[in-house]
Amino acid sequence: VQLQASGGGLVQPGGSLRVSCAASGSIFTINAMGWYRQAPGKQRELVATITNGGTAVYADSVKGRFTISRDSAKNTVYLQMNSLKPEDTAVYYCNALEYSGMNDWGKGTQVTVSS
Repeated sequence: VQLQASGGGLVQPGGSLRVSCAASGSIFTINAMGWYRQAPGKQRELVATITNGGTAVYADSVKGRFTISRDSAKNTVYLQMNSLKPEDTAVYYCNALEYSGMNDWGKGTQVTVSS
């Protein structure tokens, strides 16, 4: 499975951004897709995931602000990020969890929230 992320960038506090992740290759092996993030000096953490059945899971820190969605026809997952805070600044990584338990990772995309 190959994952191609796009989006990200610099936004002011309170602003919005959307990141996208397109999967290719053996997509039939994918059970769920989502996003993780890693801030400087911190461990990588879950942001949100969504299963093939549409069940979404969010980190407590982003609930009510971020929305994950998927377009199955395009094999793409989107993360809409609203009301962004400086603490959301991190490198965001797209993830695909295969039915085998294997994790696939895309290249990170930088999200910076700063005035």
